[in-house]
Amino acid sequence: MSILIRDGRVIDPRSNLDAVVDILIDAGKIGFIGTGAIETAWHREGSMLHTPLEVIDAHGLLVVPGLIDIHTHLREPGYEYKESIESGSAAAVAGGFTSIACMANTNPVNDDAAVTEYILDKARAVGLAQVFPIGAVSVGLAGERLAEIGELKQAGVVGISDDGKSVMNSQLMRRALEYAGMFGLPVISHCEDTNLAAHGVMHEGRVSTELGLRGIPAQAEDIMVARDIALAELTGGRLHIAHVSTAGAVRLVRDAKARGLRVTAEVTPHHLFLTDEAVRGYDPNTKMYPPLRTAADAEALRQALKDGTIDAIATDHAPHDLADKEVEFDQAPVGIIGLETSLPLTLRLVNEGVLTLAEAVAKLTWGPSQVLGLAKGTLQVEADADVTLIDVQTDYVVDRREFRSKSRNSPFHGWTLKGRAVMTLCAGKVVYSRVPERITFMSAPAGERRPRGRRGREASGA
Repeated sequence: MSILIRDGRVIDPRSNLDAVVDILIDAGKIGFIGTGAIETAWHREGSMLHTPLEVIDAHGLLVVPGLIDIHTHLREPGYEYKESIESGSAAAVAGGFTSIACMANTNPVNDDAAVTEYILDKARAVGLAQVFPIGAVSVGLAGERLAEIGELKQAGVVGISDDGKSVMNSQLMRRALEYAGMFGLPVISHCEDTNLAAHGVMHEGRVSTELGLRGIPAQAEDIMVARDIALAELTGGRLHIAHVSTAGAVRLVRDAKARGLRVTAEVTPHHLFLTDEAVRGYDPNTKMYPPLRTAADAEALRQALKDGTIDAIATDHAPHDLADKEVEFDQAPVGIIGLETSLPLTLRLVNEGVLTLAEAVAKLTWGPSQVLGLAKGTLQVEADADVTLIDVQTDYVVDRREFRSKSRNSPFHGWTLKGRAVMTLCAGKVVYSRVPERITFMSAPAGERRPRGRRGREASGA
């Protein structure tokens, strides 16, 4: 069945498109984008349409490429009680994400082609979001011996990372950048000097002193960012800095880019909207690595997002069982979930004047696709029909009981946010909808049906 998305405001950063146009989808691909899509398609020779046509009324909605998260922890295999590929995919599409890249810290670790293949097979069986596995840098995430990067690449990984742990061995990190570069893969770095961090549980500063909690200085991140940039310069490898959280790291990434190094970076919504002040209530849902930093750090991150120093917004979706989190702050595991709150928080940056709407969309679509080299993040003709429809006007209160994720560890419970995904299409299939009443069906006018032929090549008519 073909699908017509009609009368929505379409923003495609890749094409610099921002206009009210129609999108015609056929066989899982974008077939036409422009004004009068249905009339054009039905009246041209070699019409590609199946009938009846599924019509989605997007009037008053924002229509964008399917969102991409390049930093998700799906927990499967091994920790399915926290999250599974199925529940994580359901959370993703509810949040507007059609593509997610899952980290390697599973059990067993994704340091073997068999684990990669298991993840891909399971994701295909679930049939919701497309899952792109990230392989491990080191065997068992132990930081001692390189994983078989070539075999992982052949099995389907799109990057390598020991995320959750820092690669402390500089020689190993050098070799990872060299070997990953041979296979066209980025190395995604969790930057933390574990000796300097010394088992801290929050940012080191005035608040940690007042609370009596062991702190992690910002320099624990800055030192490793500087080292990894130096190694990227040495090797020519592709380096991606995960979850940047300090003003110092921002300066280092900005300088690396100015010097033409192959360095990219991401930031999470929680580091943009929360600071170490949020820890005062000892809520374990404010415990994460890297820790929540100061207001000055958060402002530096916002400026870096605006000026392009930071390429993407990533969720760092890290599910934990309720029982695991409901312990003393010192003992709680780190991380929060984010797939279902990332989009509205990003839209809040627009409402606060930090980003334009087009810039915000780019940080969730085209930017992430470029970091991992994915053929995603655009609505150009012949692209995969991954599409997210967004209501940018409606306020709602975040209720963790409504999450599709198995876990509930979110510090944003009870926040009033504006804007959310209302429909998600992956490969031309509606995989999530809050507004089923906007979907209708239409048949071609009598005498206008034509045989299927070559796919149309029309570009935007806007």
